Amino acid sequence: MRLSKYLLPTLREVPSEAEIPSHQLMLRAGLIRKLASGIYSYLPLGLKALKKIENIVRDSMDSHDAQELLMSAVLPKEYFEDSGRWTVFGPEMFRLKDRADRDFCLGPTHEEIFTDTVKNTVKSYKQLPMTLYQIQTKYRDERRPRFGVIRSREFIMKDAYSFDTDEKGLDVSYQNMYDAYKEAFDKMGLEYLIVDADSGAMGGSGSQEFMVKSDVGEDTIAFCSCGFCSNIEKAACVAEDLNSKDDEKEMEKIYTPNSRTIEELVEFLGTDAKSFAKTLLYNADGKIVAVMVRGDREVNETKLANYLGAIDLEMASPEEVFEATNAQVGFAGPVGIKVDVLVDSEVSLMKNFVVGANETMYHYRNVNMGRDFSPTFVGDFRNIEVGDVCPKCKNDKIQTCQGIEVGHIFKLGTKYTDALKCTYLDENGKEQTPIMGCYGIGVSRCMAAIIEQSSDENGIVWPVSVAPYHVIVVPVNTKNEEQVELAEKIYDELKKKGIDVLIDDRNERAGVKFKDADLIGIPVRINVGKGASENKVEFIKRKGYEMTEMSSQEAIDAAISYINENR
Repeated sequence: MRLSKYLLPTLREVPSEAEIPSHQLMLRAGLIRKLASGIYSYLPLGLKALKKIENIVRDSMDSHDAQELLMSAVLPKEYFEDSGRWTVFGPEMFRLKDRADRDFCLGPTHEEIFTDTVKNTVKSYKQLPMTLYQIQTKYRDERRPRFGVIRSREFIMKDAYSFDTDEKGLDVSYQNMYDAYKEAFDKMGLEYLIVDADSGAMGGSGSQEFMVKSDVGEDTIAFCSCGFCSNIEKAACVAEDLNSKDDEKEMEKIYTPNSRTIEELVEFLGTDAKSFAKTLLYNADGKIVAVMVRGDREVNETKLANYLGAIDLEMASPEEVFEATNAQVGFAGPVGIKVDVLVDSEVSLMKNFVVGANETMYHYRNVNMGRDFSPTFVGDFRNIEVGDVCPKCKNDKIQTCQGIEVGHIFKLGTKYTDALKCTYLDENGKEQTPIMGCYGIGVSRCMAAIIEQSSDENGIVWPVSVAPYHVIVVPVNTKNEEQVELAEKIYDELKKKGIDVLIDDRNERAGVKFKDADLIGIPVRINVGKGASENKVEFIKRKGYEMTEMSSQEAIDAAISYINENR
């Protein structure tokens, strides 16, 4: 492909809208352009890289006996009503009506539709196990789209679904997809962790995420030297027992003016955050509930929502707090409160702690659970933190890092096959329900994750396997016939050998060409300059900027060898 005819609108300046390296570079390198918040068009270079990623995913799925098909993106309401998710997805689901006033949505995911397909086509146990997949655009109306294609409202996803006759078969299918995912991400050149995860709106039992370590990742990963690795949304916490054996003291009300936060209370009372139990109020699908965690801890809203079965969970408004406590925000407590009180297990081991008094400017000191208030439920409602005891080995301390989720696998069980009445006949002619697994890869997100890990101050550094083009040939001076002739010869020879190659035949200064080549990240650059008269060129590897002068034929051979070794 000739750059003189290529749609490649590179940018010298960093776009103000782009917060992270991958978003900045995808815009600057001419991979994408923004249409609306969280919605992007892929330009030729971006689409070519995207297709390389898709094909890696496709090859991994096909080699593990998954069958590709393609479902509609416009889905009838009835299927999601059968599963109960027409409501569960809430405002994230794009909903629409046809001219006959029938309800549809733009597919956020396809469990129901794949299940219905199997229901209508698979009749016998002899047809199982079966794994089906598609690579298709999904739609979710994110509240806050950000980071380019990492958190967008329209994204390309590979979703697969396995159907088995029993749990043992599901274990085999799950492991099969686990292995396929490792192969795919290895081929993309990604460094990743496999972490235990929350199943969220998808439901099911077993669930693992494939996370790319990145400082800009929205997910926090908790891990330990023993091998424990989990998303903090899922990570179980070991309760720290600081003073459960202390004698109970008499509860007293204390005046705490202008002390709404834990930090202000610590300063006012001259103690530490571990002496407090903070009471936070949430609106869970219209019901106000209180949750208590130690003063230095944070509520894990995923654990809270899962316990409550809440579709929509958010902090209670100041008006809702006042109605439940008769106090302003910052003074809520469990003693005499009018709502259910959920207590983190760590708080249940505390004695003589400080809580809000449900009266503005007042707190209680020396509060004890059981004597002064009775919880509705005691459970794990907090985030695991750096330095906490590992829930697996119970010895080492937890560490954390940030990650970008690029893949997620679930053991769904019969959640959807039961809901949609999907059955098959077993060897005895009796109806049975298939057991499902669900397996997703964020294809467009993978592109951003690769760039986050493979870039430098000059631009993208594509791994060969996903590079939109493998080699770029740069005639330094397009007015020099010898340089142009030799560059064209190298270009033609590489094309004949099946190498994805660009030639920068634009009438631009050499510096502009070199900067663009670095920005778009092509793995190999062959500069044809003053040495052309002696059949000499510069062979440059984008990764590490290794430059060697050699003959044109040596450069062709070196390029082919390097690309074939790293594809």
